[in-house]
Amino acid sequence: MKKVISAFIVMLLVSSINFSQDEKLAEELYNSLKQNIIETWYPRTIDKIYGGFITDFNYEWKEEGKQNKMLVSQTRHVWTTSKSAEFFNDKNYLNYAKHGFEFLKNKMWDSVYGGFYFYRDQEGNEIPQIGNNKSSYSNAFAIYCLAAYYKISNDSSALNLAVKTFYWLEKNAHDPINKGYFDLLNQDGSRQKLIVEKRGLEYNVKSNWKDQNSSIHLLEAFTELYSVWKNELLKIRLEEMLSLIRDTIVNEKGYLILYFDEKWHPISFADSIEEIRKANHFLDHVSFGHDIETAYLMLEAENVLENKDKSKTLAVAKKMVDHAVEFGWDYKNGGFIYEGYYFKNEMKPRVINKSKVWWVQAEGLNSLLMMYKLFPEEKRYYELFIKEWKYIDKYLIDHKHGDWYAEGLDNSPEFITYAKSYEWKVNYHNSRALMNCIKMLNEK
Repeated sequence: MKKVISAFIVMLLVSSINFSQDEKLAEELYNSLKQNIIETWYPRTIDKIYGGFITDFNYEWKEEGKQNKMLVSQTRHVWTTSKSAEFFNDKNYLNYAKHGFEFLKNKMWDSVYGGFYFYRDQEGNEIPQIGNNKSSYSNAFAIYCLAAYYKISNDSSALNLAVKTFYWLEKNAHDPINKGYFDLLNQDGSRQKLIVEKRGLEYNVKSNWKDQNSSIHLLEAFTELYSVWKNELLKIRLEEMLSLIRDTIVNEKGYLILYFDEKWHPISFADSIEEIRKANHFLDHVSFGHDIETAYLMLEAENVLENKDKSKTLAVAKKMVDHAVEFGWDYKNGGFIYEGYYFKNEMKPRVINKSKVWWVQAEGLNSLLMMYKLFPEEKRYYELFIKEWKYIDKYLIDHKHGDWYAEGLDNSPEFITYAKSYEWKVNYHNSRALMNCIKMLNEK
């Protein structure tokens, strides 16, 4: 009996120690989130003259660049400020979110054809060289941020605009025959024939292709919208995207295929000569960051759908994280590398890009801790989570100027003087990751 009591006391002590460690780590992440990320970005990025958010800052956070406004970055700002208002219970961030929402509504929404423009100049006008093109990918982020802003503000005009965007995508981008969505759209909603930019490659993205990136972010957007708008068609589309991603876009090895034709046949260059494969690698490779992120997004969708049996999705999500850990994790310095490739007749992917991009590490941090919470018997997830955070703290966080470097300095030391903010680098990945991790660490 004494042995049983002693063992029980030891278990309580270990549990208490682990909880205190988690509390301490949660506080560390909280301070980093608030001081290094959120307070670095806001109110600095607020465009008080033209509305929305200023795009381009150099490594010292001085304004430097064209300052054009892309829908993806503007909407990510609205999402982050909306979530910050909720997370920190601070109305200042709600005001920043409202400021961004007004710019989206008044300058980036097409009042004639519907849908949001992909690009505007700093004042919110058309850029002639780019035009008025649109995409499902960027409109997904509009839905994502509008739903988040509505959730904290209760501004019905934001929800109405999110719903209008959903129906605009339904009309113009959804494939009722083969399912999923086409990405590249003209102003009137018709499909683009080719990417506007001339890449000089053997192959361009074709108008009838579908892709993982717009698909996973449509899933993300529909998840956020369904949490505030329980519409039956939205539920059908959310379930459709979850099934497509889990059962088709993720292959049997546990990673995302990047591009497909309209009937969901994979686009692959594994049989091509080296020159063609290299020229088209952006269409065909293993993206470890997207794999890790998608594991999280699929489970978030399951949660909002309140499905009782999540076993199939959970198994695929775990497989994706495990694949990224096995082949994409740097066991020397920590962190996930950017890209791998399965060459023909090879069983393991080779590293083709060893950069450690900031958003990949953020998604890795979130999903590693998520997996530990789901599979507490597998301690390696928690150990890797700790190593990932130490990597981020050492090689990614700019403790002098604020925020994160675009790439880890261990493999990319030149990024110490690279821009901190630009069209494709905002703060939703690392803000979301730290918010989620803080919540998970504080769970009793």
